Amino acid sequence: MKFKFEDLLIWQRAMDLGDDMDRLADLFPKKEMYNLSSQIRRASDSIALNISEGSILQSGPEYRKFLGYSIRSIAEVVTCLHKAKRRNYIEMVIFEKYYKDCFDLINMTIAFRNKIKY
Repeated sequence: MKFKFEDLLIWQRAMDLGDDMDRLADLFPKKEMYNLSSQIRRASDSIALNISEGSILQSGPEYRKFLGYSIRSIAEVVTCLHKAKRRNYIEMVIFEKYYKDCFDLINMTIAFRNKIKY
């Protein structure tokens, strides 16, 4: 037995990204514990949380709204990645890997949202 959202590739990828951002935040300086580290963790966790929460709704417009929240959270993660790169907390190769993951996930989520009827 499992929930329908567990079969969604966007949810699976969002779960992976959340785990990756949790590990990445561990590399940030201690001074960022309550700032950038916390923000990137919360934003990345919010992606999968909103996908799953929206999936249990019966209404297409409501589900689309929650997917919109996920899309905005992905953009927030990208901004956190830029902050980490600019502050020299991560190497360019790490930035590029996670930037691509976010780019792919946001496009997949937008495409999925566009398929949901009003």
